[in-house]
Amino acid sequence: MTVILFRILILIALAIIVHTAYEYVTSPIRKLERAKKMKHFYYVDDPRDEKKNLLMTYKGIVFEGEKYIGATEESFDVVRISVFVKDPQHLKGLERNDLYFLEEELLIRYPHAEIDWKYPINKLLEAIKK
Repeated sequence: MTVILFRILILIALAIIVHTAYEYVTSPIRKLERAKKMKHFYYVDDPRDEKKNLLMTYKGIVFEGEKYIGATEESFDVVRISVFVKDPQHLKGLERNDLYFLEEELLIRYPHAEIDWKYPINKLLEAIKK
């Protein structure tokens, strides 16, 4: 009887280990951190949850966006996204074309949204407009 109980406990422990490994491999935050280290573009968002902020990384810089819902011509949708940088010290080397790329990626996912860049990125955009 104790041998059977021990075998069942081992199977349960193996199932927990397999589940934990699967959750680790498929974790979007882990993938975001990996893309940050490799300086690739990666985007994490739950489009069904407008209250949850989006995260994206590009050239080793992590951006966070707050989504705001509003009325469009046909329905309620995300109408504004405020994007800010998690760590402004890493902005060195970021160019105007990089910001345009990020805006395009956001507009692909949220076509009705207006992108609002927060400090210090908005200062770069203002300097470009002058």
